[in-house]
Amino acid sequence: MNLLPVAEALNRLLARAKPVVASETLPLAEAEGRVLAVALTAGLTQPPFNASAMDGYALRREDAPEPGAVLKVIGTSAAGHGFEASVNKGEAVRIFTGAPVPLGADSVLLQEDAEKIEGGIRTNFPVRQGQHIRPRGQDFVQGEAVLSAGTVLDFSRLTVAAGMNRPEVEIFRRPRIAILATGDELLPPGSTPGPSQIIASNTFGIAALARKAGANVLDLGIVPDDKPRITAAIDTARDAKVDVIVTLGGASVGDHDLVQATLVEAGMQLDFWRIAMRPGKPLMVGSFGETHVLGLPGNPVSSLVCSLLFLEPLIRKLASLPPVQRETVVEAAVALRANDYRQDYIRAKLLKSTTGNWLAEPFGKQDSSMMKVFAEADCLIVRPPQAPELPAGAPCPVMLLRPDLLV
Repeated sequence: MNLLPVAEALNRLLARAKPVVASETLPLAEAEGRVLAVALTAGLTQPPFNASAMDGYALRREDAPEPGAVLKVIGTSAAGHGFEASVNKGEAVRIFTGAPVPLGADSVLLQEDAEKIEGGIRTNFPVRQGQHIRPRGQDFVQGEAVLSAGTVLDFSRLTVAAGMNRPEVEIFRRPRIAILATGDELLPPGSTPGPSQIIASNTFGIAALARKAGANVLDLGIVPDDKPRITAAIDTARDAKVDVIVTLGGASVGDHDLVQATLVEAGMQLDFWRIAMRPGKPLMVGSFGETHVLGLPGNPVSSLVCSLLFLEPLIRKLASLPPVQRETVVEAAVALRANDYRQDYIRAKLLKSTTGNWLAEPFGKQDSSMMKVFAEADCLIVRPPQAPELPAGAPCPVMLLRPDLLV
């Protein structure tokens, strides 16, 4: 039985994946999490003038070289309402944080370092040249490339983009993913199943994972085990110019597994199928030219595990996004038996030990159809092929289902 190792299968899948280069322009308010297609330059200089960093008095440093200088206060400069005249010898202007420093002034004295007197102030502290002034262009200057192409727009980068006076940004288009569920036994949620039917659940979890990874999703619905109808659904996906076609179920080669054969007949180049992993062995990977095809198993847990291992990294690469860091090492809560030739992904809970260490405790039931156990799991314990018995308390590699869980 020729089964491809998980790492080799992932490498082969990602090796031919090229990031989407088509771009679109979006309002800044809709660009969170998206990736810049071109460098973003500043549309203005920030700050646009010498600005006060503190509340105090704008003055000429030469007029207050030592404490005890007496200065006449001739006006006020506030944010949005600058003082229009100049500061001359022996003068000062009351100034507030963010306000323009008046012409002639070169320093700001803190308000607590000045004593108010009739008509002005007396300085109680030495003044250093340029103190408490944010010089014009300290942050960035007009035309400066502040954010480079390939930058992911998070909260801090959206802030600077707005400050650069850029209401729109050019970003890479999201990868487009088509999802097709197949099987005579499947019905959508809300239906009343017959004696041999079940409710289709995989599409919802796979679609959510794909969107979280950065994709737009086209749901092709449920198609029975019928070659013409499967072919028609595939044609719909190809006409929509999707980047990835994901099929759920029917990718094996049994009498009722028609997806792989139908795809090949439609022109798909089959790269590989059958992976040395549990759950998820009957995974299929192929392509229609630049369109990737990922055939996932029909069992819900198998399809979700395969999506985390293969679909999420594929989408992230197509979207020019960094990989999600799910892998970490905790301690085994119980002894784990030796493994066989397949890489195991064992659903587990994360617990805190009495010493504060994280422990992974596997669930007693690991059947690949059990959705409830997967929903309750925090991580997947990763057991490599031929791994020896792992004693309780030993370092245990896991794949986090919620990457921020241990933060």
